[in-house]
Amino acid sequence: MTNQTIEIPVTGMTCDHCALAIEKALATLPGVHARVSYPKATATIKSLGSATLPDVIRTIRAAGYGASLATDTPAPVTKRRGGDDALHVAIIGSGSAAFACAIRATEQGARVTLIEKNPVIGGTCVNIGCVPSKILIRAAQIAHDQAAPRFEGIRPHAPVIDRRRLVGQQQARVEALRQAKYDNILDTNPGITLRRGRARFVDDHTLSVTDAAGHETRLGADRFLIAAGASPAIPDVPGLAGTPFWTSTEALVAGDAPAHLLVLGASVVAVELAQAFRRLGSEVTVLARSRLLSREDADLGLGLKAAFEDEGMRVLTDVSVNRVRHERGAFVLTTSHGPIEGSHLLVATGRTPNTVDLGLMEAGVAVDGHGAIVVDDHLRTSAPHIYAAGDCCALPQFVYVAAAGGTRAAINMTGGDAILDRRAMPAVVFTDPQVATVGLSEQAATDQGLAVDVRTLPLENVPRALANFDVRGFIRLVAEKSSGRILGAQVLAAEAGEVIQTAAIAIAQNMTIAQMADQLFPYLTMVEGLKLCAQTFTKDVKQLSCCAG
Repeated sequence: MTNQTIEIPVTGMTCDHCALAIEKALATLPGVHARVSYPKATATIKSLGSATLPDVIRTIRAAGYGASLATDTPAPVTKRRGGDDALHVAIIGSGSAAFACAIRATEQGARVTLIEKNPVIGGTCVNIGCVPSKILIRAAQIAHDQAAPRFEGIRPHAPVIDRRRLVGQQQARVEALRQAKYDNILDTNPGITLRRGRARFVDDHTLSVTDAAGHETRLGADRFLIAAGASPAIPDVPGLAGTPFWTSTEALVAGDAPAHLLVLGASVVAVELAQAFRRLGSEVTVLARSRLLSREDADLGLGLKAAFEDEGMRVLTDVSVNRVRHERGAFVLTTSHGPIEGSHLLVATGRTPNTVDLGLMEAGVAVDGHGAIVVDDHLRTSAPHIYAAGDCCALPQFVYVAAAGGTRAAINMTGGDAILDRRAMPAVVFTDPQVATVGLSEQAATDQGLAVDVRTLPLENVPRALANFDVRGFIRLVAEKSSGRILGAQVLAAEAGEVIQTAAIAIAQNMTIAQMADQLFPYLTMVEGLKLCAQTFTKDVKQLSCCAG
């Protein structure tokens, strides 16, 4: 077999650079010689060396693409639709990915068992993530607008904030949404059964489920979805353990705004909550190991830092925290910038996949160096009948990615062929101004060897921003130099989240800069800034009249 040429179908490639990335990954296998073709969507293995075909398949999947052989695909299970002899899908978790998978799987005739270890169902987003955080952020913005209106004819006044009533209203909405979007589905879908307990693989077709009383039962299934989510990552800083620090979970339900909140971290959760508490009356100091939003275009973090400092926040970048002490009711951090003291400490340094206690080794499920489950673009793990979706995977930790992954996993495990295409995946940071991105930044495009043209439009050129008396930020478009095809967009603006989806659709439809510039956009909207930015590739928009076509 080592001298036989083998062609393996590969899914998920979007360009020749994807093919090169797969070739480089395969070259790490001893003796493997391969050529990968993006137009043909195949990997041609000319020599296996000392590797095996499963090694090749796993390597392609670990690179983030789909690959399978006939022998690698789970055998179809012919069973009656619904009922005890239907295809049985067991799902670990009860969040967005889990429920999306459960709903679609039952629509396809499967019966589903959800296993949840926590007292409430619904996962992170509805309970301790997206929903409560966005309520907090919106309330904080209302308070800020009262204290610092941008219009001269409106007299500023200090808002009267009852934090406990805000939390009560917030949690009531959380409970209502959990009831409507999760509990009610269980009550009305007879194909889904909920089992309470902690799940762990005994082997690749069997789960051990241990309930709160310590009683263990076994559960077998035809297909599995791991949707166990993630938890706040706690850095190994001397003295931190044992102190009453907050994670986002505690911060969102805190009954009082801290006098001085220290925020350790500078990614999405850190910056969103830092600004919210500042607007609710807290003094805030942000400590960033490098810079704000370090994974994004540097100008986005710089613009956000300037906005934070204008609101009276202290933002320290390139800072290391060497020790934490909690004494006399206060936190004292020993840092590379000297000692820093505050009344409360929020640790928001990322999230860790909940995969340690799942028995993944017994199931043959591979994880990466961070403990995240490796999946291909069909959400398959290294065990072909076991799928994974959501924050426990090596995928972006967004609820809409989790739900899309769960749905596609259900389609694939019931005989379909669905790909999770992330080429035009938008992301929004709900600060003020908001940060929104989609596609490639200039640096990312350059790293892929693409020749690009880039234009940046300051918001002072967008009529809606002028009318709002808020010109903080910019709109940036990245285009392929040879074709003009839009590759990416980065937006720093008060309504960036409402702008970015138009750019995402443009990228998904392979629109060019010229086509974007020629579209009709309603006047005095922020999204018109995309058209204006596209026009800057060929003209000076300062010389155009209002809403010039």
